[in-house]
Amino acid sequence: MASSTKKVLIPIAHGTEPLEALAMITVLRRSGAYVTVASVENQVGVDACHGIKMVADTLLSDITDSVFDLIMLPGGLPGGETLKNCKPVEKMVKKQDADGRLNAAICCAPALALGTWGLLEGKNATCYPVFMEKLSATCATASESRVEIDGRIVTSRGPGTTIEFSLTLIEKLCGKQTAVDVSSILLPRPNPGEEFTFTELNQTSWTFKDTPHILVPIAEGSDEIETIAVVDILRRAKANVVIASVSNSLEVVGSHKANLVADLLLDEVLEKSFDLIMLPGGLNGASRLSRCEKLVNMLKKQAEANKPYGGICASPAYVFEPHGLLKRKKATTHPVVSNRLSDQSHVDFRVVVDGNLITSRAPGTAIECALMIVEKFYGREKALQLAKAILV
Repeated sequence: MASSTKKVLIPIAHGTEPLEALAMITVLRRSGAYVTVASVENQVGVDACHGIKMVADTLLSDITDSVFDLIMLPGGLPGGETLKNCKPVEKMVKKQDADGRLNAAICCAPALALGTWGLLEGKNATCYPVFMEKLSATCATASESRVEIDGRIVTSRGPGTTIEFSLTLIEKLCGKQTAVDVSSILLPRPNPGEEFTFTELNQTSWTFKDTPHILVPIAEGSDEIETIAVVDILRRAKANVVIASVSNSLEVVGSHKANLVADLLLDEVLEKSFDLIMLPGGLNGASRLSRCEKLVNMLKKQAEANKPYGGICASPAYVFEPHGLLKRKKATTHPVVSNRLSDQSHVDFRVVVDGNLITSRAPGTAIECALMIVEKFYGREKALQLAKAILV
């Protein structure tokens, strides 16, 4: 690791919000920062919110004497409470502040942790809406900004603001150009806070019995944000979501070296029926999904039965196009691979629904894509409720 490499610590706990944590981890890693994910529990594996499992790089107890350029606290409950009550985290964050280095927190963590520890007194800060009163009680000036910067402390509001939050911190750590470069790959929303929209062609009702059953296959190199955004948001909507690994292990390493943990192996769900099969991207991950004959056969059967299937980022180009799953369909994909689509008429759209097919462009469009899936299954009102809850 070069001496100029910025070092970042992200502590996690049982009940951490996984979309916030994984977005923070992977976006900061895209900047070239050396990000350490540390569990404050007694083991590296933690049970995050919404039934999602995370695996840290190390235990916090093993690195308490390390120095970081930035410490970032994710939210989620009870994870935020656990971080607040973790004395080693408190000590590290207070020393970080005293030494003039960056601290950052999102969702409940600004109020529960930074505020409780007395680091926000007289400072402008923001947090998840239901914690605003508690934030004000810490003698902070509560702001409704999506991202608030006050000196060496940066705060933000929730899952839907995490990419903006992370890009702000990249600019603070590495400079504006690096933030611009990372943003150009992520494709974050150009109009955050406004009501989301999407492009729909050949409108078709997506149906299910009792609750939607959704399969999210993953492989080594799958994009972490695209995977977890779909799982997190659809589980919030009470869909039954199964993460299935196409490898021989439940645990796979994502495109930016964050560990993804599947619920089952793909072989265990081959004979099951799903209302939607949704593929994340990541160049290497999409390539591996494309080479998985069992998955491709499932997708072809899904399409032949006129049942929904979809993909984000590289998956439309690497999986659907070569296997004939985009015939007579309009689709979008990541700009880097858009030349692989035979029909490029819709490649500049953030999310495209064409009948039973849904495609999207990048990590920065994944939340919108997940909300579109919610709308197709549950209706616009439910999708807007979720969008408000996660602060899209």
